[in-house]
Amino acid sequence: MTPADSDTGLLAPGWAGSPAAAETADTAFLRALLDAEAALTRAQAALGLAPARAATAVTEAADPAGFDVASLAVRARGGGNPVIPLVAELTRAVGAEHGPYVHRGATSQDVMDTAMMLVAHRALGPVLADFDRCRRALARLAAEHRDTPMPGRTLTQHAVPTTFGLKAAGWRSLVLDARDRMTAVRGSLPAQLGGAAGTLAAFSAYGAEDATALPGAYARELGLAEPLLPWHTLRTPVADLAGCLAFAAGALGKLAVDVLTLSRTEIAEVAEGGGGGSSAMPHKANPVRSTLIVAAARRAPQLAATLYGSLVAEDERPAGAWHAEWEPLRDLLRLVGGAARDAAELAEGLRVCPEAMRDHLRLTHGLIVSERLSAELAPVLGRARAKELLTELARRAYQEGRDLGELLAGESELEETDVSSLIDPAHYTGSAGPLTDRALERR
Repeated sequence: MTPADSDTGLLAPGWAGSPAAAETADTAFLRALLDAEAALTRAQAALGLAPARAATAVTEAADPAGFDVASLAVRARGGGNPVIPLVAELTRAVGAEHGPYVHRGATSQDVMDTAMMLVAHRALGPVLADFDRCRRALARLAAEHRDTPMPGRTLTQHAVPTTFGLKAAGWRSLVLDARDRMTAVRGSLPAQLGGAAGTLAAFSAYGAEDATALPGAYARELGLAEPLLPWHTLRTPVADLAGCLAFAAGALGKLAVDVLTLSRTEIAEVAEGGGGGSSAMPHKANPVRSTLIVAAARRAPQLAATLYGSLVAEDERPAGAWHAEWEPLRDLLRLVGGAARDAAELAEGLRVCPEAMRDHLRLTHGLIVSERLSAELAPVLGRARAKELLTELARRAYQEGRDLGELLAGESELEETDVSSLIDPAHYTGSAGPLTDRALERR
């Protein structure tokens, strides 16, 4: 089996087959490396530092189909990165006349870092498209269920009523937060060009009157941002990617973990539109989309931690810190890409069960509105007496299996109080409706 054969995602159903998988495959990295090399020669040609014919020759030769990615992977061990064998092959492919203009003045890290930014930029495009799908689906759910009451749960227990619309609006808000962060980071991803120690010295040696103009020309060729400084040991772009990707995984994980809880057999307030089957139990419809999203969210923080750790990059090229970034960054892009795809499908197909939500509001025999009753009865009975009475009636409601409203109606102290209007959980959702409306105004 070759290294290329192992890049299929057999053990990663969360991202296998996703657009992000295609944009982060070994072949996608090879394409990005070749694009970076070709753009470098074109940028030098644009500034008069290389013949236009050399730029054309390098660009034509930089066709991924002409390179063996498996061979490059094995030969990368010799120098610790795949750029070294790739440059040798590209130079041979260009030929003797224009070969000297391949990689001229650059160092391996320039090309590797730039290729990483290209891969990230390309992979985040479909991720953002899936965020948009998810956003639209959650907006529909929130609007449709603006006033659908359900139990709010704190520390696993029923607290006070809320609405499913507000919950869906909250999920959508997190998706928008992730989208906005990712959009900003994607738009700021820079090319990297500094030469051997970040001074651009070689480009001056090759005749550049103003070598500082070259990184901008290089970035324009690639559609990346122009860096203020060479960032070979200033790893802000990688840290920014780590942060936005880890946040995105967690934001989607919140949606998924709520669905996992609410879709339990004994709760069944929501269900995935197309549950997965079991190899042993024919009756099961497992919440597979949510499960895979949560799996991604559990892995993402540790991957991001590795990338943050690489900020500690010594000298003008670190030994190990730079190399440690490649796989975690690719894993993060894949995990978030797969999670975004699954979240869009989850939101678009989610089934909501308002009847189950209403039934569950009655599970505590009316005690889910005890907060309201405490506030409403305090002026009638006094704060201390209201708390004492409700505590006693709560105990009786559980012990006797009776409804709190029934017990309150039997209290002589409350003969002149309309208790029935206070006991309906659907009438104690506070500002859930207006808050949902406010959330849906955000685009």
